[in-house]
Amino acid sequence: MFAIINKILDWFKSLFWKEEMELTLVGLQYSGKTTFVNVIASGNFSEDMIPTVGFNMRKVTKGNVTIKVWDIGGQPRFRSMWERYCRGVNAIVYMVDAADLDKMEASRNELHSLLDKPQLAGIPVLVLGNKRDLPGALEETGLIERMNLSSIQDREICCYSISCKEKDNIDITLQWLIAHSKSQANR
Repeated sequence: MFAIINKILDWFKSLFWKEEMELTLVGLQYSGKTTFVNVIASGNFSEDMIPTVGFNMRKVTKGNVTIKVWDIGGQPRFRSMWERYCRGVNAIVYMVDAADLDKMEASRNELHSLLDKPQLAGIPVLVLGNKRDLPGALEETGLIERMNLSSIQDREICCYSISCKEKDNIDITLQWLIAHSKSQANR
């Protein structure tokens, strides 16, 4: 009975109140971070993206949830900023170029280094393996193994294989993000 009442209250609340969430999008350069933001915001894919210098902030509204996205540059000189922008967010989204196997070790090391920061303890992480449309790209199981995600025990971690170009799995990615806007309010 209590669960039904909670569902009705959540539905009623969604009619009148917008939910907000904040997330930080990080990963090595050329993994598709800015492309991902553009795809979730407008549904449009552009082949001609320029690398993010520093950071971009963009608000994206999906249903009754407004997502404030911090898109941080992935070049080595910007990686020291990642922690600062990840503090206090609802979720960290870590983008991996799933087709660039040569950068997988560097990507794994950067992710684990970031998650070792005490200020980021407990923040849920969504790892997205982008470019699944390219030959040789890793699927979820390959990403989990190569990124050593099973060793991360101190937080919720989720991994999806996506293609911004083909818009594959963008919907389930958004569902995961929207679900985590609610979890922040219940902490």
